[in-house]
Amino acid sequence: MRTIKQLKEDIEILVGKLGDMRALCISENRDPSKEERAIANQYLQEIAELEEVLELEERAQATINRVQKPADPDKPPVDPDTDPNNQNRTQKSEWASRGEFFQAVMRAGKPGGQVDPRLSTRAATGLSESIPSDGGFLVEPAMADEILSTVWTSGEILPRVNKVTLTGNKTGMKFNGIDETSRADGSRAGGILAYWAAEAAEKTASKPKFRQIQLDLNKLIGLCYATDELLGDAAALAQVIEKGFQAEFDFKIVDAIINGVGAGMPLGILNSGCIVSVSKESGQDADTIIYENINNMWSRMLASSRKNAVWVINQDCEPQLNSMSLAVGIGGVPVYMPPGGLNDSPYSKLMGRPVIPIEQCATVGDTGDIMLCDFSKYRAIDKGGPKGDVSIHVRFVYDESVFRFVYRFDGQPELGSEITPYKGTNTLSHFVKLDERA
Repeated sequence: MRTIKQLKEDIEILVGKLGDMRALCISENRDPSKEERAIANQYLQEIAELEEVLELEERAQATINRVQKPADPDKPPVDPDTDPNNQNRTQKSEWASRGEFFQAVMRAGKPGGQVDPRLSTRAATGLSESIPSDGGFLVEPAMADEILSTVWTSGEILPRVNKVTLTGNKTGMKFNGIDETSRADGSRAGGILAYWAAEAAEKTASKPKFRQIQLDLNKLIGLCYATDELLGDAAALAQVIEKGFQAEFDFKIVDAIINGVGAGMPLGILNSGCIVSVSKESGQDADTIIYENINNMWSRMLASSRKNAVWVINQDCEPQLNSMSLAVGIGGVPVYMPPGGLNDSPYSKLMGRPVIPIEQCATVGDTGDIMLCDFSKYRAIDKGGPKGDVSIHVRFVYDESVFRFVYRFDGQPELGSEITPYKGTNTLSHFVKLDERA
């Protein structure tokens, strides 16, 4: 007979398979096939049966516990999910707080330290999982998800990315996309052509062309130091760990999306084959941004992406934007400044789209200092929350412990190249950058 934990794990596996099937259909923009629908119904039936068994077992276990350990009428009831002294919490609420968990990991990592029975170890290849410094301790899934949830929901760039979270044992995913490089007749959607024909005229067949995007999870590792004073305060420790990793993961993931080389890490926009480069104006001074640059960049963004596009800039560009103007006769009008002038907040939009300063853009004058991007056209995958462990040895002389988290992620733009428009000579894309102005 399976235990409650085994039943829950079996249900999670089936739910993961069902989620993978749905993700594949969504990525290919289609409904499930007849065979896939049959498999999905089978999964759902098995999940329902397991849930019935699980409910029965949980009720039986609760009854056994109540009969074997009757409550003391003179003692007030204690909530098992919040009692810090309870070593038999349910899997749903294993720890009273994230700080309590981090403290337990720290204590277990010290020489001769006692390992809390609620900690689960993970083995490192070729080493012993019984030794914390060799293996480590798994961060509870809910805690790991909490660390990343802020990164993917409250930032400026990452919430705009098209991300899929893998389940089960998957370490990669293939996305089928249209291989479109031109909007000319016979090239749209990679080769589809519609035409006007006379009655009874012969029909000419056409078909789309597809490209396959292969994403394989890469490993991002982050370290966070916590002093012994912080380790003694569970609430402060939880804040330090969470805020530290949220900030670092946000920085490194955005940097990879912008600048990644694609080898052992995501392929960044600046190194992709689909980015459009806009040349500087003839005679333009070095390290400047002028209205003509902005106008030309806007004209190279695919019209379908303009409603989702944002400008990303290095903060060094802001003085250039604040002084940018459009010549009108012998005078000019501000392009970027608000009606209130410099004593008011800078107007954070160009062409009606938000302007977002980020550290990952190059300094003013270098290529990539200002870009126009539709991040919904950047495909990404991850493996849920990070996994982590702790060491007291790296910063021992500083009275600090080191928490390490590993996050698996990959991504690249949907398009493989720029697109030639139906009419016109300038190529278009979801991503546009301004060339160097040296």
